[in-house]
Amino acid sequence: VCFIPGGLDCSISFVSHVLGKVCIHGRQKEILGVLVPRLTELTQSDCIWQRMCWRLVECVPDRWMEAVVLGFVQQAPGADVLSRLLGNLVVKNKKAQFVVTQKILLLQYGHTTAVLQNLLGYLSLDGLRRPLLLRVLQELLETWSSSSAVKHSPAEQQLYISKAILICLSHLKEPEIDSCRQELMMSMMEGTKCHLDSSLPQLRRLGMVVAESISLRINTEGPVLKFEYEDDDETREMKSLLVQTPSFFVVPSLPDDDRSEKAGAALPLVPESNEKSHTAAPVMPDEESDAELDSDDDLLPYDMSEDKELKVKAPVYIRDCIEVLTGSKSEDVDKWEATVKALESLVRKNPVATREVSVELAKILLHLEEKTCIEGFVELRQRAQVAVLTTDPIPVAKYLTSQFYSLNYSLRQRMDILDVLVLAAQELSCPKFHGKTKHSGAQNPSIQLPLGSDSSKDWRRIVDERIKSKTRRFNTGRSHVELASCPNQFNSVAGYFFFPLIQHFDRPLTTFDLLGEDHLVLGRLVHTLAILMYLAVNTVAVTAMGKALLEFVWVLRFHTDSYVRQGLLSCISSLLLSVPAEQILADMTEELLETQSWLGDVMEKDPDGDCRRLALQNLLLMENLKKKLEAVPS
Repeated sequence: VCFIPGGLDCSISFVSHVLGKVCIHGRQKEILGVLVPRLTELTQSDCIWQRMCWRLVECVPDRWMEAVVLGFVQQAPGADVLSRLLGNLVVKNKKAQFVVTQKILLLQYGHTTAVLQNLLGYLSLDGLRRPLLLRVLQELLETWSSSSAVKHSPAEQQLYISKAILICLSHLKEPEIDSCRQELMMSMMEGTKCHLDSSLPQLRRLGMVVAESISLRINTEGPVLKFEYEDDDETREMKSLLVQTPSFFVVPSLPDDDRSEKAGAALPLVPESNEKSHTAAPVMPDEESDAELDSDDDLLPYDMSEDKELKVKAPVYIRDCIEVLTGSKSEDVDKWEATVKALESLVRKNPVATREVSVELAKILLHLEEKTCIEGFVELRQRAQVAVLTTDPIPVAKYLTSQFYSLNYSLRQRMDILDVLVLAAQELSCPKFHGKTKHSGAQNPSIQLPLGSDSSKDWRRIVDERIKSKTRRFNTGRSHVELASCPNQFNSVAGYFFFPLIQHFDRPLTTFDLLGEDHLVLGRLVHTLAILMYLAVNTVAVTAMGKALLEFVWVLRFHTDSYVRQGLLSCISSLLLSVPAEQILADMTEELLETQSWLGDVMEKDPDGDCRRLALQNLLLMENLKKKLEAVPS
């Protein structure tokens, strides 16, 4: 830094122009990486240097102001340093105010948490800037509580806005909270509803964390909101933003002897009376001593080492199981538990007896509720449902698919139907290993669908494995396990699983509207259809299924929910991987050309990153299909 001798006046506008020009050309890190540490040191105790620094930034032309302000926010080591360097720039300069209060917070979302802390902490450190902090919080809450913003903005931006809201809340003082308590309450209620309505678990969890934090600040004395969700690194980081961590002075390390002396000197002195009270034996009142004498500690326990738990014998016939689950014997809790645990194996061992009562048994299992705290009840019930469906596929599939669109079912039951259909289709379509019997819990090495979970979670693994299987690689590694050649049992029943599900999706019921508020179930349905389409590869009905699925996708392609759009793009992937290329060329050429145009728009414009990735993947599959057809001689 150059000093001008003689007390002469000078203008630093030229330096401001140079700084702005360098920053607008993308060299913020290089110049401010040197300038900010030096100015931080000079402005720490010199008010003249502070004024010079303020003047330096104020003289930057508006067309370069954004690059300079953003560079300072990113390079400053803390909000207090940023406040010294920029002063009240956001109050004096409209362009800087727009950048700080609008562009960085609402129009961008790629900045780090440290940048947000610097920016919002800077607004909170001066009385002239605090009104801007309140205004920023209101605008952030408006965006956070907007159902349109939740549907159309990516999850990364939702996380960014949520972090900004929590940081703002951490800087609010009690009088400021009192002045906007009602607005905070209304925003919290609207935003919580929007986020809980989302099909994406991450957005639902974000809504819960922010709602809990707002409730904690506005209800300091009364009850606060508390949701049940699984804590992870993201939620723990967000909760930590609500608490401002004070900066502590770091004591330099000392030698061991000096450290012990300093630590001893730092300990508070304890009066003699307190020391005596710690070492003296406590005197028990008479009542407590009597109670001690009357305790049961002196009684000898019974020797129960040789006792054995009485095991209830499980039923050995299917009809006995039905009677236990529905009849008067259902009051016997131990018998009921034993029946639920043994039902799956009993169904698989007695296929003939199961077929006689398969639909009745499927109905009982669909409506079966947990009577006791039996471990893994949901999984046991699902395994039994899959066993019944695989034992007698056609009538049970007809029953389940018809019940999916019936009245008086909860959303949970409808999603259970979809999971059972997927798991049964997987079991019917997968071959068995040599020398090994396949049980209900067996997982195919390339398609893994965990029981009791969303059947669409592993869709990306399914597609990736299928693409990998079509890719030629030359290596000398271990050979794969040979699979027994056996008929695909899903071949003759695929239509019973698929077509009834795709028929009535656009017919709303009194308590069930797939195209309305029940978009979570619609997303699960779309992913289920995609997986059924994939599992139908090489079946007779695969071409008809592909055409019906393509029409279904075309109707819903502009759906506002990102989870549904991900499922639709997965449907396109399964169609391209399952339907023979010749059939696609013969029966679906025009539809695929329109689909290709739509995929291009999704890849460029969709706000969801997973949708863009799936669209790109589908375009690559189409390109590979085109090359494959061109390589075939006519």
